[in-house]
Amino acid sequence: MGGHSGSGTCRLSLTWPVYHLGVIDSTNSEARRRAKAGDFDDCWLVAEAQTAGRGRLQRPWISPSGNLFSTALFHEPGGIPVASRIPFAGALAVSDVAAQLAPDAPVRLKWPNDARVNGAKISGILIETGGQGAGFWVAAGIGINVASAPDGAGQMATSLHSLRCDAVLTPEDVLTALRDAFGRRLEQARQGFETLRQDWLKVAEGLGQTISVSRNGDPLIGVLEDMAEDGSLVLRLPDGRQEIVRAGDVSLIGSS
Repeated sequence: MGGHSGSGTCRLSLTWPVYHLGVIDSTNSEARRRAKAGDFDDCWLVAEAQTAGRGRLQRPWISPSGNLFSTALFHEPGGIPVASRIPFAGALAVSDVAAQLAPDAPVRLKWPNDARVNGAKISGILIETGGQGAGFWVAAGIGINVASAPDGAGQMATSLHSLRCDAVLTPEDVLTALRDAFGRRLEQARQGFETLRQDWLKVAEGLGQTISVSRNGDPLIGVLEDMAEDGSLVLRLPDGRQEIVRAGDVSLIGSS
């Protein structure tokens, strides 16, 4: 089986093999097939293009060649408690990559795991889990817009190419940075949530601003005050009451 830990400068996800899959339905779908088949090594699955990419809430994710489509498939000895932190770890890893490769871009994270630059989405993240006990697995799907910003993301999108004028990045360049960043963030997630939470808040989009959270079509409007210890949003409603939000789509309205 693949390694479950790392030390020193050798980040754990850098020790996992990378499997290049050409054109497939989606890297997460392939990860699920491998996981459900039983025996697998911790690994990265990378596609040249996807014919059925998907994001949260089964939204389609347009997947043209030239962008990065990857899934980290691994055993998670920490089970659901650690897995629940991985959406935030993945988003922070993407923000790390964007900050490294496009240092002039102001990357912000929109809850729970949208990495955005000036309100435009630069990645898609889909975390799926399965199994139990020693067989518990996580498929952390991370797509990053490298060469182009596809339509159909449900919001404005941008790409690393459009944020840089000095060099052309390849998906392999971005994968190298992502493997290191995700390895660091996964180690952090396995140690607890508080440092992830603090790092997320440092780059949170809309903190201190009025936002709208759509829950089953009903908007809840309030000021985003904090992220709770379980990853929920903490809103201050117009009547002064505090509301904890555990699920929903966030839209920014403006300054409070």
